[in-house]
Amino acid sequence: MKGKMLGKVVLITGGGSGIGRTTAIVFAREGGKVVVTDIDSDGGGQTVQSIKKSGGDAFFQKLDVTNAQNVQTAVDKTVQIYGRLDYAFNNAGIIGAADILVGDYPEKSWDMVIDINLKGVWLCMKYEIQQMLKQGGGAIVNTASVYGLVGGINAGYVAAKHGVVGLTKSGALNYADKGIRINAVCPGFIRTPMVEKFIEEKPETEKEFNTLHPIGRMGQPDEIAAAVIWLCSDSASFVTGQAINVDGGFLAQ
Repeated sequence: MKGKMLGKVVLITGGGSGIGRTTAIVFAREGGKVVVTDIDSDGGGQTVQSIKKSGGDAFFQKLDVTNAQNVQTAVDKTVQIYGRLDYAFNNAGIIGAADILVGDYPEKSWDMVIDINLKGVWLCMKYEIQQMLKQGGGAIVNTASVYGLVGGINAGYVAAKHGVVGLTKSGALNYADKGIRINAVCPGFIRTPMVEKFIEEKPETEKEFNTLHPIGRMGQPDEIAAAVIWLCSDSASFVTGQAINVDGGFLAQ
């Protein structure tokens, strides 16, 4: 897909690490101009440095996806610097309180997970869509999860990711005739720094995570990045409203 993103402008949330960082780097490698956003300025800055070191074009904008003004500013800054917004990858998210039953789930944790993982995606879509309507089109990809399609013990995360899938489908239907395609990726367990840290704390979970996937291993961030880039590209011009599983067979079981 070399050069598929040549001259295209993409805004990525959660671009300071993991899937977001890798996707930003791959977009730039394919010729895209990348707006890296994250609540973590150090991580986002490092992503931009990596892109620029390889000859790519990127800038960092600090972003709290739960803050409407922050989100609007990020979109406005994108247009101010690059003139337009072709694609968006709404990827920022947190795990929240893990392994806690619904009846015991802390309200504060619930609010935080829903705010970042669901409200944050909606706010980003809201302002990205407004800009794309002015231009006559664009493409948006949201990060959901395999747990956006099945149940799991982490109630807040599962509920939020189901919400992302529903929001993706509704948004796609709202704007299908306006030249804006909206899809989601649903990753399985991916070897991000967050997962690696969890494995360091509980080494026995590595085998468990691997065996959850019929393919026999966890995924790599660049495998998610490849799906995101395809969904944004003209190669997926007839694809909208889809939740694409990139999960090593997790949901085929």
